[in-house]
Amino acid sequence: MEFFRHDVNLDWMGKTKYFVGLSLTLLIIGAASWIHKGTLDYGIDFKGGTLVYVRFASTPPIDKLRQGLVQQGLGDSVIQQISDIAAPNANEVVIYLPQRGQGNEALDAGKGAILNALHATLGAGEASKQDFNEATPDALADVLTRKDPLSAGSSGAARYQQLAKQLTDYRDRQARGVVSNLDSLREAGATPPVVSALRDSFYAGPFAVVNVEIVGPKVGADLRRQAVYVTLYALAGMLVYIALRFELVYGAAAVLAVFHDVLITLGLFSLLHFEISLTVIAALLTLVGYSMNDTIVIFDRIRENLRLMRREPFKAIVNRSINQTLSRTILTSGLTFLTVLVLFLMGGQVLRSFSFALVVGILVGTYSSFGIAAPLVVAWNHWKGQGAVPVSGTTAGSRTRMGEPQGRLAPAGRR
Repeated sequence: MEFFRHDVNLDWMGKTKYFVGLSLTLLIIGAASWIHKGTLDYGIDFKGGTLVYVRFASTPPIDKLRQGLVQQGLGDSVIQQISDIAAPNANEVVIYLPQRGQGNEALDAGKGAILNALHATLGAGEASKQDFNEATPDALADVLTRKDPLSAGSSGAARYQQLAKQLTDYRDRQARGVVSNLDSLREAGATPPVVSALRDSFYAGPFAVVNVEIVGPKVGADLRRQAVYVTLYALAGMLVYIALRFELVYGAAAVLAVFHDVLITLGLFSLLHFEISLTVIAALLTLVGYSMNDTIVIFDRIRENLRLMRREPFKAIVNRSINQTLSRTILTSGLTFLTVLVLFLMGGQVLRSFSFALVVGILVGTYSSFGIAAPLVVAWNHWKGQGAVPVSGTTAGSRTRMGEPQGRLAPAGRR
């Protein structure tokens, strides 16, 4: 399938200065943001600390929460409301508390401090009662067994265990973790006596903690170091492969282009305040492979055209190669871009940073293949004096190298 009906004849190498200018602008903007902030916005995977995901029965009172956390001595905490196109009324926030102190005790203390601040700020029920939104099936079954609202007698333990499981399933699935009124449990099969028995021991709180993530500082530092090593190992392996498959200059150009892609992506992450997490590292490695594959396709076409267009200047051969692969590049990159764009718009808050890395990576990686990697090879050949007309006629047994000038064929009759 071809995207263009006629041959494309664009002078890509003649626009190298524009490509370089665009790259330098993006790199400078990203570096300025990086230097101004002093560091990237690392997620909890790399920074360490406590994340508490809280879901509310109604719109979260962000300002009240923030004031309450400050009053409880948690002024360095960060509150972020989660709002997705797919679930605009999720009524969920995530509260991040940086690591305080050392050891697991400090991490557990951070979790407890956030929970205490939530209860103190939003209020709790009677001290003698438990929040239904935090109750386990066993706790519900124990209360129902003691109260015996269904008059099941000594054989009612199994029945109440099943009923407790039914009520918690309703809370976690249909009510999305937050039951704002115990009377609503009638929709889950609770009879009025059951609701009355539960009301004696439980109250319906305004929020529920749906998830807690805790990462220590040592683990975060180890993950940061390993993420850098993994990326460098991937680049080194690709450099060796392309050097063996083509030539060292082609491998160096491809690796520099990919390194350029990663730096621009990280710069945009810093500029737009996206967090670097383990899923983002996975996305960066994905775009490294994607960009490298696109570059290799162009380099392979250059190698083929060097055999077919031996009397053409090397720059013209590179332009021709890029134009011949342009249809393939637009189709593959365009479809992939549309997919990751939908993931970015509809994938939710959890995948937002991951999908953003892919969106930027597809764009920058595709552009760098013909705007950075190919011009680097042309510049190298020009500097080495090999950008003139390479023509056929190598000595028998000699090796034809990509971009090298070759000897001319002897005139007919003069052998």
